Amino acid sequence: MGGNQARRRRSSRLPGFDYAAAGAYFITIVTQNRLCLFGEIIDYEMHLNDAGHAITRWWFELERKFTTIETDAFIVMPNHCHGIVIINDPAVGADLRVGPPKKTRIHPAHPGAHAGAPLPTVIQWFKTMTTNEYMRGVKTFGWPAFQRHLWQRNYYEHIIRDENSLNRIRQYILDNPIRWDADRENPAAVAPEPKDAWLLR
Repeated sequence: MGGNQARRRRSSRLPGFDYAAAGAYFITIVTQNRLCLFGEIIDYEMHLNDAGHAITRWWFELERKFTTIETDAFIVMPNHCHGIVIINDPAVGADLRVGPPKKTRIHPAHPGAHAGAPLPTVIQWFKTMTTNEYMRGVKTFGWPAFQRHLWQRNYYEHIIRDENSLNRIRQYILDNPIRWDADRENPAAVAPEPKDAWLLR
């Protein structure tokens, strides 16, 4: 691959941090090669295609598969998704204090649902399920194909430490389509935002 070899993304995992512990996490997952597969931005609004709707459905299956987590704000963009995952402490039954009140589950848990799963396990399950669904869409409905992997190997997470941070990230997720022209994941962005610029908002 020589000089054209893609740069390996550095892991954002914190050494020694317990990702199974109670907490809230801002997650970003990006498609391999930043392919825009899930829809498009029109007039500053995200218009999902069938693949984008499938990604959304699997995100909201997380609460059924992993009984100690809750999902919060979420959006699918053309080539990535942002979401907030709240992990509650199964040992003491405590809910994360910075998050919203615990919701009553409308749907029953999946057979074989997990309690106390660490964040990497949660994200890997989501990647696996969405990849399988997308592959079925390629074969059955002619969705655009991808090479080898639907998602980049790593993902980005930010530990949410207080209510102000939680609300700022919720607003960032809501506003993401408005800023698509400057989005770092937009292959056509002329002047992308600096990395982690949202932290300064």
